[in-house]
Amino acid sequence: MAAHTLLHSNFVDVIDYRCDAGPHSTSFVEVHAAFSVSYVRQGSFGCHTRGEFHELVAGATLIGRPGEEFRCTHEHVCGDECLSFHFSDEFVADLGIHGDRWQAGSLPPVAELMVLGELGAAITAAASEVGLDELAVLFAGRYIGAISGKQRKRTTMSASDRRRAVRAALWIDAHSGDEINLDLAARAAGLSPHHFLRMFANALGVTPHQYLVRSRLRHAARLLAGDEASITDIAGAVGFNDLSNFVRTFHRVAGVSPRHFRRIPGGDRKIFQDRLEVPLRPSP
Repeated sequence: MAAHTLLHSNFVDVIDYRCDAGPHSTSFVEVHAAFSVSYVRQGSFGCHTRGEFHELVAGATLIGRPGEEFRCTHEHVCGDECLSFHFSDEFVADLGIHGDRWQAGSLPPVAELMVLGELGAAITAAASEVGLDELAVLFAGRYIGAISGKQRKRTTMSASDRRRAVRAALWIDAHSGDEINLDLAARAAGLSPHHFLRMFANALGVTPHQYLVRSRLRHAARLLAGDEASITDIAGAVGFNDLSNFVRTFHRVAGVSPRHFRRIPGGDRKIFQDRLEVPLRPSP
């Protein structure tokens, strides 16, 4: 595991984690040192914590609480990359959330968090004047909004079903620019549509279609933040055939239009401060 601290401040540390562990690597127990939210940019891994098992794929978020033990495994693929925000106790208290509500575990891919995670990576790569500390505050706010809803009930699953679900998510992510429907994804997984839908949702917390749309938005955010292509070309490349639908959907989850979003890594601080902080809305 390689860890590179991108930002150290009184209230937050932003760390880039890169792991190359695989199915044959030895896992070991670790302890969360701080309240943290870690956005999975690439790859996949499993996490055992508080007697539960969580599968995390690209776009998911690992939640840490100080003193909580966890153990990560890589049963299905090799490696992952995470952008992690570690918050001080005082900052979490200022958010108005009691520590016992910040439970170690995970969140499924949430579009509003995914676009911010990709923006954070672009800000780092561009050495932008837009601060990672400001992004951390926004990410924390969006996280609080995401956990304010009803917690999903976890279902015990076999290792083979969890493996199939993760591999299906990797397949969907790799082909998200193509026309994909439930039947096609189910056939790629070797399952009936009914069994596939239930297995996928139980393992990853989102339906295949939800993951497909959020994967497209994640790829769009990455391209918008670091590509010179037109917004129309980017929309088509990630799988949105209707430009107006793409603009409307992206604006709903990011809080800004694609045109304004792509200006943020270049240092457009006003857009970042005035427009990006919007209430969390239901993800597509």
